Amino acid sequence: MPGWRRHPGWLSTATFLGLEPVLVNQGSSLEPTTADLQPAQAVPLPRLWSELGQRHLRPELMDQPGLDPQAHQAALIGLGRINAFTRSAACFFPTIRRLASQAPAQRLRLLDVACGGGDTVRAISRQARREGIDLEVHGCDLSPAAVAMASAAARAEGLAAHFFEADAIGAPLPGGYHVITTSLFLHHLKEPDAETLLRSMAAATLDQLLVHDLIRSRQDLLLTWIGTRLLSRSPIVHADGPLSVGGAFQLDEVADLAAAAGLSGARISRFWPERFLLSWRRDAPSR
Repeated sequence: MPGWRRHPGWLSTATFLGLEPVLVNQGSSLEPTTADLQPAQAVPLPRLWSELGQRHLRPELMDQPGLDPQAHQAALIGLGRINAFTRSAACFFPTIRRLASQAPAQRLRLLDVACGGGDTVRAISRQARREGIDLEVHGCDLSPAAVAMASAAARAEGLAAHFFEADAIGAPLPGGYHVITTSLFLHHLKEPDAETLLRSMAAATLDQLLVHDLIRSRQDLLLTWIGTRLLSRSPIVHADGPLSVGGAFQLDEVADLAAAAGLSGARISRFWPERFLLSWRRDAPSR
């Protein structure tokens, strides 16, 4: 095929199923290196399917140091499109509305941890503006590239959202926020780090902690494998999406994490498409 060549790193349906290498646009500036894609290439779909009974946390391309900035940006855009389609930010809004109704004269402050490209922050900010809720929205991320992209996207939309760099695992989170959220971050963490994150969010929030993430299941693996290919052209998203499902928690494991982190009275709800919301209030009654 003119203009294309075989490449062992770029994932297609056949490669992900473990059948053959695939075609890569030789002139693409978004082409990851073979070394970058190797962790994903080694895990075909049938193996991921067979291992869903246990959690398997594997390196993802988005977490690799030295990732090409253009490839990183393309992946963040793809993830933003997926989050918009699945309405990831919508699960946070019942809590925001409740707090706004309880103190209508008070400005609410929200922090989204590991915000990536800021699509969740922007979606929350847009919805708050539509509903007339006085909400100050911040986002933090370890990646300077993600923070820069999130800031630029918010400015382009005319949204008053603030983004800053922060290590949510290695240092305490800043306080003064009524709601602290995180979306699709927990599955990237080892269990001790996930527990640390929950403790840090609980210590920093004035009222509410909300954690949204994938559920490790066959249904979610299929939905993710298909959805990443329909909604994004990024090979990083194609590779990392299914790996994320393999690294995600099941609901009983989320409950164990919450208990270990001291989140007494935490609630876990399940919603489409195979996602969960962990919710904890500072004044939550013990069960």
